[in-house]
Amino acid sequence: MIRSNIKISILSLMAILYTSFLLAQNTVAQQRLAPAYPIILHDPYFSIWSASDLLNTSTTKHWTGEKKSMRGLVKVDNQIYNLLGNEEEENDQVINAQQKQVTLNATQTIYDFTCGSIDVRITFTSPLLMDDLDLLSSPVSYITYTAKSNDGLPHRFKIYFGASTDIAVNTSDQEIIAQKYKASGLNILKAGTVNQPVLKKSGDNLRIDWGYMYVAVSAVANSKQYITAAGHHRDPFMTNDSPSTSSTQGKGLFLNTIIDLGLVGKKPQERVLMLGYDDVYSIQYFQNNLRPWWNSNGSKTIENQLARSSDKYQETIRKCTVFNKKMYDAAIKAGGRQYADLCVIAYRQSIAAHKLVKDTQGGLLFLSKENFSNGSINTVDVTYPSAPLFLLYNPDLLKGMLNGIFHYSESGKWTKPFPAHDLGTYPLANGQTYPGDMPVEEAGNMILLTAAIAKVEGNAGYARKHWASLSTWVKYLEKDGFDPANQLCTDDFAGHLARNTNLSMKAITGIAAYAQLAGMLGDNEKAQKYRDIAIEMAAKWQVMCDEGDHYALTFDRNNTWSQKYNLVWDKVLQLNLFPKTVYDKEIRYYLTKQNEFGLPLDSRKTYTKSDWVLWTATLADNQSDFEKFIMPIYKYATEGSVRVPLSDFHETTTGKMISMQARSVVGGYFMKMLEQKMLGNGD
Repeated sequence: MIRSNIKISILSLMAILYTSFLLAQNTVAQQRLAPAYPIILHDPYFSIWSASDLLNTSTTKHWTGEKKSMRGLVKVDNQIYNLLGNEEEENDQVINAQQKQVTLNATQTIYDFTCGSIDVRITFTSPLLMDDLDLLSSPVSYITYTAKSNDGLPHRFKIYFGASTDIAVNTSDQEIIAQKYKASGLNILKAGTVNQPVLKKSGDNLRIDWGYMYVAVSAVANSKQYITAAGHHRDPFMTNDSPSTSSTQGKGLFLNTIIDLGLVGKKPQERVLMLGYDDVYSIQYFQNNLRPWWNSNGSKTIENQLARSSDKYQETIRKCTVFNKKMYDAAIKAGGRQYADLCVIAYRQSIAAHKLVKDTQGGLLFLSKENFSNGSINTVDVTYPSAPLFLLYNPDLLKGMLNGIFHYSESGKWTKPFPAHDLGTYPLANGQTYPGDMPVEEAGNMILLTAAIAKVEGNAGYARKHWASLSTWVKYLEKDGFDPANQLCTDDFAGHLARNTNLSMKAITGIAAYAQLAGMLGDNEKAQKYRDIAIEMAAKWQVMCDEGDHYALTFDRNNTWSQKYNLVWDKVLQLNLFPKTVYDKEIRYYLTKQNEFGLPLDSRKTYTKSDWVLWTATLADNQSDFEKFIMPIYKYATEGSVRVPLSDFHETTTGKMISMQARSVVGGYFMKMLEQKMLGNGD
């Protein structure tokens, strides 16, 4: 007996040493592709990430950092390997699988492992394709396991997947109720809070605690599902005992699925699980509770949605594969490989910081959340930097970002001569809750984005619908926009600033954009009037803030500078207000001010906003200069010390994030691609 125990201890030690060796090898082999990896992304609440390069060395989390654990094990013959999630419970039977690589593309995150004699690929697909709003709004992600033998011999193979019911809570002390059932040809596990406080709270650092999470698998997949308390979720998989549900109510339960593939040989075998979330009601919009887009009239069921997703799996994966390549190739063509990699990091993050719903009249609303910046919903100066991505792939979504702000003014609920900053605090869109206004900022933003929609669509029909509001706002810019009073701009973290030259440039380009819209609508008199105003302002601007080799931060501060990222609309909308010498002077000066991790926002501090850096880079007239701005941002994204969903606000000297993460504004990275499209050089 003593000799047997010694033998077991030696074997256990060998297993631990072997696992440590594999982990060390993995760590060396992996190249970081992103600060955190998107796993399940749909909206600000249904958002799960891996914060490490190796999928099996950290617990998956919500973008706020709260644990939303998913676990994945496989059994090859009699050996168990951990692939997904951190193996918190010590067990000598489990070895961390060797992760060979991770691949990140627009709609998928793909992990490849060696598990002894079997190679396993796990593909997480959130099909956020903007040309299909029903698919975009579907709250279902695919988790695909593909396995094949690597030694030419068949091996027995089983999959274990577990999802914590913490995915359906705000805090882990909330009571959960869960159930197991069959419907629409699927085996389904369901869980949600007992209390179901639908739309009862708003704020920034919050998770959803109403609605229900679902794990589904085809009924013909030779699967077994069960519900357990945390800590016991993997027991039947470890012991080969027949799994059974041990708990359906409590805290921190686990929804578990075992799939037996039998013998796996050289021919790849595939199994698909689906993780879904039905929030029932998503947004409160001026006191009306709105359902998600996919079920806007309440006539559909989540079971049918899961079944539809299952039936359309192959078609959806094909569409995602085509889009992934098309987007990446277009980004490389526009700005090079590092630029394309940044666009991949940004794509799902930007989309999933919004919720797609219909208003009470059936109109489209695509409402953002200001993640970790104040939790506002439908913030205009968050929409503004996010816009390039949506202008590229579906301008209707950008309209959905503007519609609520137009409605707020046109309904009489907002009466100021400039737009509101926001519609409330997510998910309650009942009116502005931000304590101040950004008059020039938001007026310029709304006009410029409306003009950009017209430019992309080739007509000003959307502007015509809102012409009264646009005309009110342009009058404000005409009166108070050129030399702005002491006020906030979108970079509100920098504080109030008077005579802001970059904000002045927003007013000037906004006035010219309004003139462009008037011309498209056939009002030539108004078009000429506002065109003349903008040209006069642009000429005056160049004189008043000229510092010789650059232009100043404000009209009254010498020896200062700032990124004039708002100038990009002069180029993209082809407004032709500023001569090329203005662009060239600024770009040459900026290149003397770069730090290791990017170009500072202005001369006051060394921090920056990466979305604005990419807008500024688009002002360059050659690829070499463009890439000089991109490389430090790429280094920040792939070498920065903080492992959270990409932060757009960081320190250029150290590469450390300052605040704000998982925000939609990284959609602004697509500005270079938008410029190429607008100028006729893109796809």
